[in-house]
Amino acid sequence: MSTIDQQFVEYIVKTLVNNPDKVQIDRTIDEKGVLLNLEVDPEDIGRIIGRRGATAQSIRTLLRALGTKNDARYNLKIVNNDDYQPAEKAEKPAAEEAAEAPAEIDEVEDVDDAPVEEGSELAKKTRQELADLDDLDI
Repeated sequence: MSTIDQQFVEYIVKTLVNNPDKVQIDRTIDEKGVLLNLEVDPEDIGRIIGRRGATAQSIRTLLRALGTKNDARYNLKIVNNDDYQPAEKAEKPAAEEAAEAPAEIDEVEDVDDAPVEEGSELAKKTRQELADLDDLDI
C-alpha cells in the first residue's frame, strides 16, 4: 500500500516519462525524515532530472510543500541505473566497434612546421580551394 507522498510523486513522474510502468518509488523513514527513492527507466532519467536539474528541483519543491502540509520532512533521491547504454550503442556488435576504432599511430609528423614547396600539388590544391571560397557569395 502506497502512502499519499508516494502517490503524489508517482503521479508527477509518470506523466513526465515515456515508460510509466517502470517507475518505482521506495519509502524509508529515519531520524532525518522520509526518504523517497525514485527509480525510472534509464531512458527517462534525463526527463526526470531536467535541464540543469530544474525538473528534479521542482519535484522536490512540490514534495516540500506536501511535507509542510503533513508536518513531515521529505527527501527525494533519484536512483541512477549505471548499467544504461544508449540503444544504438547496445545494438552494435563488438566486431563492428573494433572495425570502427582508429588504428594506432606510432609517429606523428608535425605538418605545421613543414614548408610547402611553391609548385607542389598541395600548394596548387590549397590555392584552388581558397579561390573557390572567394567566389562564394556569403
